[in-house]
Amino acid sequence: MDQPDYNAHTPSFWRRPAGMALATAALIAGFYLLREHWGHVLGYWPYLLLLACPLMHLMHGHGRHGNHAQPSRRTHNDQE
Repeated sequence: MDQPDYNAHTPSFWRRPAGMALATAALIAGFYLLREHWGHVLGYWPYLLLLACPLMHLMHGHGRHGNHAQPSRRTHNDQE
């Protein structure tokens, strides 16, 4: 009976050579595009910074504060 090999891990697209080449090309293209149009981007910088706040709330949600330490509860046995 053939058992599936769960230990065989295929790398994600970004870890493959084609993904790395695409990411590198995108970074280079983004650098040159930003370099040529820096004057336009600089004018919109305050608005882009303000737009980041609502986008962070959309991506991460609101009210997920599970990392806060909760006080320990004492039981009746602890008071002896």
